[in-house]
Amino acid sequence: MAEINNTNDKQLFTYEQVYKVDFDAATGSKIAVVVLMSVFFVYINGIMLFALRSKPIFHETPRYILFAHMLFNDSVLLLVTTVMYAMSLALLHMAKGICWLLVLISSCTFQNAPLTLAVMSLERYVAICYPLRHSTIATQKNTAIAIGILWFLSSLNFVIDIIYEFITDSNQLVKITFCTREKLFMAKWQADKAQGFEILYFLSVTVIIIFTYISIMVAARSVSSNKDSAKKAHKTVLLHLIQLGLCLTSFLYGTIERTLYMISGSSSSLFIHLRYLNFLIVLILPRCLSPLIYGLRDDAVRPLFTNYFCYCSKKFHTTVNM
Repeated sequence: MAEINNTNDKQLFTYEQVYKVDFDAATGSKIAVVVLMSVFFVYINGIMLFALRSKPIFHETPRYILFAHMLFNDSVLLLVTTVMYAMSLALLHMAKGICWLLVLISSCTFQNAPLTLAVMSLERYVAICYPLRHSTIATQKNTAIAIGILWFLSSLNFVIDIIYEFITDSNQLVKITFCTREKLFMAKWQADKAQGFEILYFLSVTVIIIFTYISIMVAARSVSSNKDSAKKAHKTVLLHLIQLGLCLTSFLYGTIERTLYMISGSSSSLFIHLRYLNFLIVLILPRCLSPLIYGLRDDAVRPLFTNYFCYCSKKFHTTVNM
């Protein structure tokens, strides 16, 4: 009985996401939808980034710097995730070192999304609850430091794994392997550690956003001189909370796929279809919503974005409410 349990645990641990897919018209259509959706939203993000770079005020204001970082982060995540998805369908093998690099980039950008939301919420909290200190706290330098800390925290998990791999067997990096995150784990504690990091980050971000949401809501009721600004900030942090919920579904992506695999089996055509929907709705779609949720509702960014998106040459001035 103990041997059977150990075998089951090993099967759960060594789940590698290797599936045989027949390349027919339906499969080609699915790949085309994923690729076109990712490319389109990367294009949208690129236009919005260009709009943010076109005016000095945008790359001098902390909340727009953070928004630009979110757009860049989501664009990289969409591109890398789409490439890895296409490689998984083609059952493409590569050197383990290259796989480590791809997984490191995708994991960092994946973790960065909720962490950036937390920093954006804190910036709005300081702007509304401590308006006199906002200009000294939310500076360009402090914003750059905050972004650097985000990248450090998001990469910490996999940096530990890379160091462990170098120490145990550096020759593993040149071996050819099928590239998935699970395939890179050499020990079960690594999978447990990764899950622990995800839970810790998500709970921390949840506490920060809920705290800032409640604080701004209280400020909006108590401060009579700046109620409009507080009301807008209240709506912004509420959007952060909604976006955080979408990030939670992304955290559950691997668990959902593993559950579908264990229930239906990798040879089931139903599983292949459900896996595709899981990838499209749970992992890709939430990353496509940032420009729609934040950019197009901003009165300063929207006209610039519309101008560049429609290839207009008309020049106009925009104002930013600090």
